[in-house]
Amino acid sequence: MTPVETEADLAGLIAGARDPLAIRGGGSRGVRPWGETLETSGLTGIDLYEPGALTLVAAAGTPVGELQRLLATENQRLAFEPMDHRPLLGTTGEPTIGGVVAGNISGPRRVQAGACRDFLLGVRYIDGTGTVIKNGGRVMKNVTGYDLVKLMAGSWGTLGVLTQVSLKVLPRAETQATVVVSDTGLAGAVRAMSAALGSPYEVSGAAFDPAEDSVFIRIEGFVDSVAYRLGRLTDLLGGHGTVTAIEDADASDALWKRIRDVETFADAPGDVWRLSVKPSDAPEICDRLDAEGVLLDWGGGLIWVCVPSATDLRGRLGAFGGHATLIRADAETRAALGMFQPEPDPIQDISARLRARFDPRGIFNRGLMGRT
Repeated sequence: MTPVETEADLAGLIAGARDPLAIRGGGSRGVRPWGETLETSGLTGIDLYEPGALTLVAAAGTPVGELQRLLATENQRLAFEPMDHRPLLGTTGEPTIGGVVAGNISGPRRVQAGACRDFLLGVRYIDGTGTVIKNGGRVMKNVTGYDLVKLMAGSWGTLGVLTQVSLKVLPRAETQATVVVSDTGLAGAVRAMSAALGSPYEVSGAAFDPAEDSVFIRIEGFVDSVAYRLGRLTDLLGGHGTVTAIEDADASDALWKRIRDVETFADAPGDVWRLSVKPSDAPEICDRLDAEGVLLDWGGGLIWVCVPSATDLRGRLGAFGGHATLIRADAETRAALGMFQPEPDPIQDISARLRARFDPRGIFNRGLMGRT
């Protein structure tokens, strides 16, 4: 399908649809729901940018790279550091801001700044009847009733098709550095990350790569502040392993890009899963994975797992406190296992009623998030 270029045209297509629609933004995440493709990448453009108010409004199909380049001219950035899935998935296309919001895509800085949904001020979207709906605004505020802004973030296009998003942005850090703690082992790594995150030194990234047996702790900010915190964290973490530092900002930035985009598994064969768990549970869960490789982010709360193709990782794990999302696999494995963790019956009932309210005909992204 040719990308639609106006909200009105998109609303008309949805209102007239009789069969399921597969919502597609930039196509960089390789998600292929059932139905006719409805491409939103034609909805592009910056509708408002007020650097002094730290506010940006953009059409949902606007490439993330375009936003980042604009923000850089004012020394600002997207605080939630969205992952670029292309290296891991081997996809092409261009990530769009609507796709980022729909997936609530958030990178290593989530441990400090929060997730994408925490910076979402307002949305415009089209529901399953073809009605254009606006919710939120251009400032942070409390709401009553449905907080549709937060609800749309992470709904993966099953509730409506985003056409515009309003975001709070933040100043770009003057510099950054990374503390490296080696020879920790998995349990020791989680203890080291917990110590760093529990410190007053404003850590903006905490990851562990078992292949290198190294913990990485990022700090960002003004030059003098980063230098001071680097010294304090070096002292704090000295008892957890061998401590070194990456003080060059470009080298540190390159490291965290590799962690953010899970480039460790980019050329590795097999399927890739994403586990969200309680950080203190990470060592025990990793022991049960029997994986080809793992990478921990968010202080151990996010575990990336590489396993042989067609592995039922949920079945292998059994019951655990968290959820497992299948990120990379062939179509047959995706169909057999599903992308998302099955919801408990009470949550599934709530989700089904929400979808029925927003998409009464059940046409959006069939086959995702428990919808058949």
